[in-house]
Amino acid sequence: MDFILANWLLILVALVSGAMLFVPALSGQPGAATVTPAEAVHLMNREKAAVIDVREAAEFATGHIANARHVPLAELAEKLPAAVKNKTLPLVLCCASGRRSAAAVAVAKKLGHEKAVSLAGGLKAWREAGLPVEKS
Repeated sequence: MDFILANWLLILVALVSGAMLFVPALSGQPGAATVTPAEAVHLMNREKAAVIDVREAAEFATGHIANARHVPLAELAEKLPAAVKNKTLPLVLCCASGRRSAAAVAVAKKLGHEKAVSLAGGLKAWREAGLPVEKS
């Protein structure tokens, strides 16, 4: 009987582990919480997501998503609480390519923003999708 129970437990562990390969958000893998530009637009329009651009000031000035708040990655832990007080709102974090914003998701989640996601491909993907960019 113990042998059968042990086999079922091994099967269960294998299934859960395998599922995590296909559902990165469950596995806690870096970059797991990402959205496409189209999904970001949906979050912004339907769920009032706040957009946080974590690039440096010079990069932000060359163009950014409309209504994005500029909080450089190096200052995120310090300034995000004042920039977005409602921790229940979704956050779309963006940068040039998606690398810095993926790191920013971890910072935002540590601060209690459980709905923080990274814009996959960053502003480059946003522009390639033909979505509007404004300059400061």
